[in-house]
Amino acid sequence: MEAFVGQLNGIIWSSALIYLCLGSGLYFSLRTRFLQVRHFRHMLKLMRAGRSSESGVSPFQALTMSLSGRVGTGNIAGVATAIAMGGPGAVFWMWMVAFLGASTAYVEATLAQIYKEYDDNGEYRGGPAYYIEKAMGQNWYAWLFAAATIIAVGFCLPGIQANSIVAAMENAWAIPPLATALFIAVGVALIIFGGVKRIAHFTQIAVPAMAAGYIAIALVVLVVNIDQFPGVIKLIISSAFGMEAGFGAIIGMAVQWGVKRGIYSNEAGQGTAPHAAAAAEVSHPAKQGLVQAFSVYVDTLLICTATAFMILMTGLYNVAGPEGAMLYEGIAGAQAGPAYVQASFDTVLPGFGSGILAIALLFFAFTTIIAYYYVAETNVMYINRKVHRAWLVLLLKALLLTSVMYGALKSADVAWALGDVGVGLMAWLNIVAILIIQKPAILALQDYETQLDQGVDPVFDPEKLGIEKADFWAKKISDK
Repeated sequence: MEAFVGQLNGIIWSSALIYLCLGSGLYFSLRTRFLQVRHFRHMLKLMRAGRSSESGVSPFQALTMSLSGRVGTGNIAGVATAIAMGGPGAVFWMWMVAFLGASTAYVEATLAQIYKEYDDNGEYRGGPAYYIEKAMGQNWYAWLFAAATIIAVGFCLPGIQANSIVAAMENAWAIPPLATALFIAVGVALIIFGGVKRIAHFTQIAVPAMAAGYIAIALVVLVVNIDQFPGVIKLIISSAFGMEAGFGAIIGMAVQWGVKRGIYSNEAGQGTAPHAAAAAEVSHPAKQGLVQAFSVYVDTLLICTATAFMILMTGLYNVAGPEGAMLYEGIAGAQAGPAYVQASFDTVLPGFGSGILAIALLFFAFTTIIAYYYVAETNVMYINRKVHRAWLVLLLKALLLTSVMYGALKSADVAWALGDVGVGLMAWLNIVAILIIQKPAILALQDYETQLDQGVDPVFDPEKLGIEKADFWAKKISDK
């Protein structure tokens, strides 16, 4: 099983996918005239605007729902893994894929808003499967994405989050893995059986609190080691381009692991975040597209960077373990990821650092599992439009809870390998799709900017822009 997953991972995460992720981000940045820079202040304003409705959540709730998927173990263990396998230069490439990926996040989120629809419960649903069907007219491709996503976020990815929680709890307090796994499964079950509104309200409170708390603790570590800051910046930049002695031989690994863990962490182009974006109540699709572009900054440029600086400034990382494996105090493989960050916390808070990080990771990973469920459920609802099988949602819940237990108790290397397969497969399918059907998102941005210049609150009319099959918005205009 492990060998097969490893081979599949190598095929999916070939150089072609690395170039596709970076290239599409650069292309969309040019097409949108670097909206991630031009509209930065406006993104902050949009994040605070709007409110929820009976059918949808507020822009801020949609942001926290997507951030709950973005901000997870990838921000802690994933960063440590990237540094261990690709050297400090991997951090630079995580920054690069985040900066360019913000424009990709705009495109996919705006497309999700344009082509969203009501589900059987009267709530907004949308995402890649929906816009692939309506904008491309390729039902088979939409079903392929939906099936791949259900497998990825319903089975492959939750195990990574659960495994990292288990590793951190065991390292901090020697809590038996089975006990932690059961605790996670029960907690997840209580949330996912409550529907999208309960998910939105939970993430609205949990995500900002956990992100702010983590960054605050990280700042303490950084201040204590501030004399190391200039050297760390120099190390990251020089090793990213092979100029640092000892890291020149792994420049390709720096790019590969930086992009791989960057995509896993910020999800730009992966196709998960558009599901939450579609649930937002907004007057124009570009509004939520810009909000989602901002979420990439929060994830990578704030939280991932905080983790990277803590690891590098305290010197608690190992790049070349035996046979290429990362090691920390006898812990081998990907499971060493949380241990590196826990050790950096302990340098400032001896005896307490590991416990604080374990609690932070519990919230990070737990909210990510909840977000994964919402994404998987949306794709089940997409399939259910045609097959009408009520038991499919119950089957999904059982599959995800099984994945949590399985991933928590298996080796971290298997869990991460499965997760990488899921992320890579979704990225391939989604990025190819949005490159083909990008035009409505670009038109929406131009329309939005034109209305802003006129001093009005932008309202979306797809017919004026020549956008077809945006049925939700067309009906909204006709009802006025």
